[in-house]
Amino acid sequence: MKNLRTFWRAMCCVAAVALQCSAPAFAGYDQPPENLLRVLKAPPPPSPSVDPTGRRLLLTTSQTYPSIERVARPYLKLAGVRLEPANRSRHDTPAGYGIPACVADFTLVDIADGKATRVALPAGACPGGALWSPDGNRFAFQNVTPTGVELWLGDAASGQIHKVAGVQLNPIFGSTVLWLQGSHSLLVKKVPDNQGPAPVEDAAAIGPDIQQSLGGKGQSSTYEARDLLTSTFDEALFAYYGTSQLAVVDAASGSVRNVGQPAIYNAVDAAPDGVYVLIDAIQPPFSHTVTYQRFPHSVAVLDVADGTSRALANLPLADRVPVHGVPEGPINFDWRATEPATLIWSEALDKGDWNVDVPARDKVLAWKAPFSGKPVEIARTRQRFAGYAWTPNPALAFLQEYDENRHWTTTRIVDVDKPGDPGRVLWDMSSDELYKDPGNFVYRILPNGAYAMRMEGDAVFLSGSGASPQGDRPFLDRLNLTTLATERLFRSGHDDYDVFLGFAAVPGTFLSWHQSLTDPPNAFVRTLGEHAKDAVAGEAQFASTGKQLTQVADPTPEVRQIRKQLVTYKRADGLNLSFTLYTPPGYKPGQRLPAILYAYPADYASSEQAGQVSGSQNTFTRLPPYRLLLLAGYAIIDNASFPIVGDPKTAYDTYLEQLEADAKAAVDKAVEMGVVDRDRIGVTGHSHGALMTANLVAHTDLFKAGVATSGSYNKTLTPFGFQNERRSVWAAPEVYRKASPFFYADQIKHPLLLIHGDDDANPGTQPIQSVKMYQAIRGNGGIARLVMLPHEPHWYTALESNEQEVYEMLNWFDTYVKNAPAGK
Repeated sequence: MKNLRTFWRAMCCVAAVALQCSAPAFAGYDQPPENLLRVLKAPPPPSPSVDPTGRRLLLTTSQTYPSIERVARPYLKLAGVRLEPANRSRHDTPAGYGIPACVADFTLVDIADGKATRVALPAGACPGGALWSPDGNRFAFQNVTPTGVELWLGDAASGQIHKVAGVQLNPIFGSTVLWLQGSHSLLVKKVPDNQGPAPVEDAAAIGPDIQQSLGGKGQSSTYEARDLLTSTFDEALFAYYGTSQLAVVDAASGSVRNVGQPAIYNAVDAAPDGVYVLIDAIQPPFSHTVTYQRFPHSVAVLDVADGTSRALANLPLADRVPVHGVPEGPINFDWRATEPATLIWSEALDKGDWNVDVPARDKVLAWKAPFSGKPVEIARTRQRFAGYAWTPNPALAFLQEYDENRHWTTTRIVDVDKPGDPGRVLWDMSSDELYKDPGNFVYRILPNGAYAMRMEGDAVFLSGSGASPQGDRPFLDRLNLTTLATERLFRSGHDDYDVFLGFAAVPGTFLSWHQSLTDPPNAFVRTLGEHAKDAVAGEAQFASTGKQLTQVADPTPEVRQIRKQLVTYKRADGLNLSFTLYTPPGYKPGQRLPAILYAYPADYASSEQAGQVSGSQNTFTRLPPYRLLLLAGYAIIDNASFPIVGDPKTAYDTYLEQLEADAKAAVDKAVEMGVVDRDRIGVTGHSHGALMTANLVAHTDLFKAGVATSGSYNKTLTPFGFQNERRSVWAAPEVYRKASPFFYADQIKHPLLLIHGDDDANPGTQPIQSVKMYQAIRGNGGIARLVMLPHEPHWYTALESNEQEVYEMLNWFDTYVKNAPAGK
């Protein structure tokens, strides 16, 4: 830490001289007060996972925040993937939001008797999440060390674990470890044997990076240039570190057998028979314009028994995909769960463009092993094909399609072996619908490792969030596929939050993850009981009894003094809205508090869905950085509804007007309740919420100050669309200008704190956005502060960075909101 901080001080002193600053902006990291710091560092609750047989529960507790030393480890940025060359591990999650958290603890719990067995991890271990074997007897996980990524296996009965010798994994593109042939073996991506040293840059070979367009539209996201390939040396590094060797590992003996040839394997997926494997390999030439997901790639089927492969498709560079569109050619490959080895995929019939009006957007094809002859077309979809959901019954599947233009989804019950039969429509509804959302299918892992719905007779099961005007009440339903009638088996109570986890081995029992305002999350074993009436709602449902299985303790008892309530209200145009109001420890009714509003605007095609309530006031309260200000005496107007409603093609025409109406409605309601002091309200948001924050301090007087984190403030820098805006800046220049607070920097008279990770690779929120926004406000005489967090991506990872964020927020809001002079 000392050397790192010394380095940054030195760098900032140089910058301070160059910019003629009176003092360096970085003099090490700052910390908030101890009472906030203790809660920030508290461990998160574990994540539960029921084994496929329902005999055991695995609790996985992740590290809260890694240190800045770990976040600052040297890494390469290659075509949208970040990797550490020292050990060939991912430096970011697949979504690009920070380095993967190390698992701090694995605990196995026997569901029958409640016996808990803590897994003894090796000293200094940095495991990833565990992957159950289909028979529930073993689990596998990756372990990151200073020199490589290891494969470890665990015995579920004893909790004993061991490293598999001779395997250095290559996790760069995911699909790194898969169970194969049921539970007997694993398919892994490993670093090729005897690969040799990494390429070394030849200084004499350095030259310009040249790109050229020869006509034709090429609309794509505007990627951070530092994460794209920029030279032939970058290309060589990408090929070297991306290349993997596939291998089969025997789970019992630990023997390792290479299969196929080394390649830049991206997606890898095993067929139910455990013999055939779908392989998607990235091919040159590599683009300097887009990330690796759009590079040319080949799709083939590999026979792991003899190492031979059968080519399926060679797909070109996809650098000209329409906004919100899909690439042309075969996509969405999947194995049919009810057959040994049958591939399913779709191909666009509209050139992948939502703007093209065609009778059917996609066709769906199937091809059976041994993949001779030609594929067979099995369906055409009016809208975009969204996949099949498989049941164990070969004659029964669910075909799903999605309409981006209407935010609409349709699910049909079909027999895949009857291509001309349109099947029965099960659901046809808005994808934004919450109250009528039927939930998600409950799956089970078949003995061969394939996923299929859990089915009893002619019924399947659905688990959902149970949104209602009173908040979420998760449920478990049984759906009769003959009558299409649903039967409620379980629903969370009115004063708690109880989520279905999975069925247990004993018939008629299942596990739920229960929490309340005062009870930390814990697993319960429940038995479906007799038919009863809900005392409050008056609805018929199955009652259940429960026995607590786990004993997770409350890591922050002081937080239980915080109170929260779900609040509903209306926008000026009558649209229903909601927020959760948090009050600090010791709050007395009637007391007017300084407050912070947090929100993230969401886009809706219909006002009916936009006004629906989501979330629950009965969850166990946890405090992300902005919510820690509750411990400093602030009220928090949390997750306030900020809908942007309209035709998805043109909704952003009224973005600013709706944003202001959303904010005014929330502030008026909080003040009306007698809790919030109208003259002491601040606003904060992250990413798209940061754009909201900057716009609100620019265009309204509702807020005394704002804190915007990792935002985008000049939308002309993302000229081919943002959020759900599909038009380019040339098609809708005024929309882009009005949505961009950068162009109104001369009107920002309320103080604005800008925080950004200086390694943010999110396409719409490059770090330059905050830098230029700060310069614009400063140049126009406004009050602003810019905090750039070293080494941080879109979401801040290091403990020190999060401490700094809380410190900055607290000081900013204390100065300009809580203690602001009257009338200013």
